Amino acid sequence: MELLDGKKTSQDIQSELKDLVSKRVAEGRKAPHLAAVLVGENGASLTYVNAKVKACERIGFTSTLVKLSESISEEKLLAEINNLNINNDVDGFIVQLPLPNHIDETKVTLAIDPEKDVDGFHPQNVGRMALGLPTFLPATPNGVIELLKRYDIKTEGKKCVVVGRSNIVGSPMSILMSRKGSPGNATVTLVHSRTKNMAEITKDADILIVALGVPEYITADMVKEGAVVIDVGIHRVEDASAKRGFRLKGDVNFKEVAPKCSFITPVPGGVGPMTIASLLMNTYQSVND
Repeated sequence: MELLDGKKTSQDIQSELKDLVSKRVAEGRKAPHLAAVLVGENGASLTYVNAKVKACERIGFTSTLVKLSESISEEKLLAEINNLNINNDVDGFIVQLPLPNHIDETKVTLAIDPEKDVDGFHPQNVGRMALGLPTFLPATPNGVIELLKRYDIKTEGKKCVVVGRSNIVGSPMSILMSRKGSPGNATVTLVHSRTKNMAEITKDADILIVALGVPEYITADMVKEGAVVIDVGIHRVEDASAKRGFRLKGDVNFKEVAPKCSFITPVPGGVGPMTIASLLMNTYQSVND
């Protein structure tokens, strides 16, 4: 069993981007500029956004954090998004999810200029991805693809099962794994909460990608010997014996499943850091000059 070290791989990618940015700046061109919009005081969202801002600083990107009140109206949030759309100094931006209940996330996604949509959520970018055209790929699925690529994991002709059908991870993941290219060319099955005989399907997978959002849902009896397992989930589970009062767990029961795997991502330190690396790659791609 070998760990797919997302933390190290993300650091490698950031180092490569740092060199590219240094070269740009030395040539008199602008550094890429990523903006992040954070609505409210959600602790997990604040942690994620701060990690993205710090990553920008490390590699020489310009970054802007737009912090807005939890009570901001939808109209005012859309106006802030429009300001970022027309700001020529900002190359790409994200609106951190989830948003407060009174704001329509679909409206917000549609309001973002597709050419600045470095999260890859706009329908125009999703459509281009589905057609295999150049575009911003959703950060988490693309992070998984990059991890598979850098560990030289063969996907062509393999049976890949994706657990979870969200628009952010599961659905785009299934498209990327089945498209022509490498990684890709896998035979993909997408399963979800309404799938019958889940364990029978997952146990047939050469590559199992789990993004269901249920802590430790995947157990050893659901995994084939020698499978590659990618765990996208991350959950804070209360644990009085832990120093911080909680432990981070994924959608996979790591202790049970890891001994059966050829490769597996840890939680934390697996897919999470790759999401940030992918976002930075998209931002670098968004610079027009």
